[in-house]
Amino acid sequence: MGPVPAAAAERTLGRADAKFRAAIKLLGPCTLKRGRGSPYESLLSAIVHQQIHGNAATAILGRFKALCGNQYPTPATLLALPETALRACGLSASKQLAMRDVAAKTLDGTVGDRRALRRLSDEAVIERLVSVRGVGRWTAQMLLMFTLNRPDILPVDDFGVREGFKLLYGLQEQPKPRELANYGQRWAPYRTTASWYLWRYVDHVRAAARAT
Repeated sequence: MGPVPAAAAERTLGRADAKFRAAIKLLGPCTLKRGRGSPYESLLSAIVHQQIHGNAATAILGRFKALCGNQYPTPATLLALPETALRACGLSASKQLAMRDVAAKTLDGTVGDRRALRRLSDEAVIERLVSVRGVGRWTAQMLLMFTLNRPDILPVDDFGVREGFKLLYGLQEQPKPRELANYGQRWAPYRTTASWYLWRYVDHVRAAARAT
């Protein structure tokens, strides 16, 4: 998958409606970076980050990687690590089980590497990944966006994306996922870039509120 053509994406989104055109002018060019990690490592990181603050997750992930020379253990090594070592890193029992399942399903080919997943459609990747313990549709979509660099992903269940839409379009409530999916069809084939702008718009509004 080639790099997201930022200029083409911004032109398409700007033509979608005036609200999005104004957001692009306000926030500037999209700076979404291409991911280069493996699906295995990305899923482990995503599981560590679930339901805890980012700084805490970073610390836990650092301790976890320190078990193997400050790098991710191979799937076979992870499966051999004792529960006590993982618990000492700060990993709960449920996260340990999920991470071991990532390792097992990487070894049996379910997760696959970047080359294997590149041949699959977005929905086929999601279907494969949600079979892994602790991996839901949102986590699979984040991997599509930030590891596989898929250009047309709109995570309609994401709080930040829905909040960004609410703020940008001056709504009283966040849109329902189906409503957002229907509206977002006009952003294809650059819905990943659209999501980035909605996330950044929330950041902008919050920063402006803190400054007042």
